[in-house]
Amino acid sequence: MSASNPRLLYFGARLPARSETFVYREVFELRKRGWQVLVASVHTPERGLGSVKLDRLADEVICIYGSGWGRLFRDAATTCCASPRAALKVLRRAILDAVTGRSVPLFKRPKLIVHAIAALALEQRCRDQVVDHVHAHMAHVPTGIAMYWALFRGITFSFTGHAADLFRDQSLLPAKVRRAAFVACISHWHQRFYQRLTPDVDSARLPVVRCGVDVPPPRHQEIHDDGRPFRVLGVGRLVEKKGFEILVRALAALRDRQVPVVCRIIGDGPDFPVLNELARSLELGEVLQFLGARSNQEVKEEMQNCDLFVLPCRRAESGDRDGIPVVLMEAMAASVPVISGDIETIRELVQHDRTGWMVEPDNVQQLGAAIELLLGDNARRERLSKAGREFVQQEFSLPQNVSRLATAFRAGLAAHDTSRAPARSSEVKA
Repeated sequence: MSASNPRLLYFGARLPARSETFVYREVFELRKRGWQVLVASVHTPERGLGSVKLDRLADEVICIYGSGWGRLFRDAATTCCASPRAALKVLRRAILDAVTGRSVPLFKRPKLIVHAIAALALEQRCRDQVVDHVHAHMAHVPTGIAMYWALFRGITFSFTGHAADLFRDQSLLPAKVRRAAFVACISHWHQRFYQRLTPDVDSARLPVVRCGVDVPPPRHQEIHDDGRPFRVLGVGRLVEKKGFEILVRALAALRDRQVPVVCRIIGDGPDFPVLNELARSLELGEVLQFLGARSNQEVKEEMQNCDLFVLPCRRAESGDRDGIPVVLMEAMAASVPVISGDIETIRELVQHDRTGWMVEPDNVQQLGAAIELLLGDNARRERLSKAGREFVQQEFSLPQNVSRLATAFRAGLAAHDTSRAPARSSEVKA
């Protein structure tokens, strides 16, 4: 391995995916810097994302489950025949994890064996590739497979945890944190979360690495005095934790108070039928449009044409909640003033009345009042949009955070090489 140019395997749940832009952005930025990066995905890559570059990335992805269970088991069996000792080591570890893993619910323990089998299949599919380190996004399935594959290869692994993969499913999470070379923490809240979970892990192995975004040139802020309705934009998966139900109800209240506002919501998801019916029952046909899924370029264009971005995040009944939504960073980077639900993790991005505006989760009245306040105050919107963009550029820009990630990769690899040095020395003496 070249110390200046390590070879990586990047592993995602679905790579590329419309809702996980941060994963492929890191891949592209690392490659631009000369890193050799292979890409793998648990599920079939998403296509039709409006980019030839992303289509090409999808073409090169090593897909695990998307190729079918028959091939998965055949490839794993081939690996077992070719390298029985290493394969047995992986399977033994997975079985031990399944039997002794106190953080793993009983009904999920067989899945650990499946993750080990998937790791053996991954080995067959990239057996001719030299890899120094594997990094996974999402702490559940991708990290589980990456961990067992790293064990097979005798290399290091790391991961980035986000939201549902931490809050809803913590299967084997303490062991994953302890075994990883490092865990990239997308916020200081996440760093404290891992420290509480595994107090014996050195904090140096829990670096804060944000999900970085590109920061375009500042947008010219026009004073809203042309008589048109104010334009509000919301972007995200249509799921409970995004709080779009609260936004829909707030729009109805604003309409009733004759506040001149229209809203467009970009995204799809399981809650669309409920949200659409709610909007219909509130007679919001002239106020609200659901645009469905859109390409990243289309989202950027919508951001350039809106007056205010709203994402009233909340905690779902399942316990799921957002980490730091990348789309909020993107809106702030585009010089758009933002309103978000007051979730602890989001406070690291949206500082109330400094870089954006926070409202109490699930509070329709407060959200409506905040929208009305900001839309009626051009000077405040301009101040928030400028400060928000500057803060994202300082703390959440892609180049800065990929530099942090690269530092963590090199430190993890160096520590691994150091720990193996005595063993190598004894082998030479023997």
